[in-house]
Amino acid sequence: MATSDVLAQSAATSEPAGHDEALSAAIHATRQTRNVRVTAQPGFVLHSYPYRETSLIIDVLTRDHGRIALVAKGAKRPHSALRGVLQTFQPLSLSWSGKSELRTLIRAEWVGGLLPLSGDALLSGFYANELLVKFCAREDPHELLFNHYVETLHHLAHGEPAAQTLRIFERVLLRETGYAAAFDRCTQTRASVIPAAQYVFHPEVGVRPARQDDPAEWPVVSGQTLLDMEADNYGRPQTVAQSKLLMRFLLNYHLGGVPLNTRQILLDLQKL
Repeated sequence: MATSDVLAQSAATSEPAGHDEALSAAIHATRQTRNVRVTAQPGFVLHSYPYRETSLIIDVLTRDHGRIALVAKGAKRPHSALRGVLQTFQPLSLSWSGKSELRTLIRAEWVGGLLPLSGDALLSGFYANELLVKFCAREDPHELLFNHYVETLHHLAHGEPAAQTLRIFERVLLRETGYAAAFDRCTQTRASVIPAAQYVFHPEVGVRPARQDDPAEWPVVSGQTLLDMEADNYGRPQTVAQSKLLMRFLLNYHLGGVPLNTRQILLDLQKL
């Protein structure tokens, strides 16, 4: 199986625990709301999966409505106008309507403006999509995060270092979804981080000075690393190494230890 196929399969199986139950509840929801019709909303397909014989359910990230699920009726038919449009990592203009949590896609148009991803950039894109699916609640808009996702795809497509690009994306994601505060101040005391001091990021509280009784699995990082991360500066090798450990720890903690499919695929491919 080609690497791109493996990654696409990962994206299609990256829903958080309880996805089947949540999807079933959405499809069979009896809660009625006023009919919603949205036109020409900027958005991206995060992933899609089959629905009935000829349709798809697409999980999309939109600028003003957050992450939503849409039924793309007939999208699997060979001559469907939607078939070649509903691609990941491509900016779209989406229109939909409906009363329930699962709404009906009316129109999808390719907007353009981004280069396609390939190679390591493609893997990084699927990794970003998986994080969005697992951390963003449905219909909870984050315009800043949406705009930063566009920037992330742009940086990846132009060959900028994936490690730096993803660390910045992870930090914005955790902050915008309420899982992390600023990196340049101690959360409880509001004291500024000192470059030469040692710190931990308490996953439920935030930055504070490191102590001898801290759990062994909590990464200890320098104040300089935290200041660099806040400034999106990854020029120091120590910052690159320590930020990777810190973000891996925080993501794993807030995911409840559930592994990320794209990360495991990367490990598997490295073994070949």
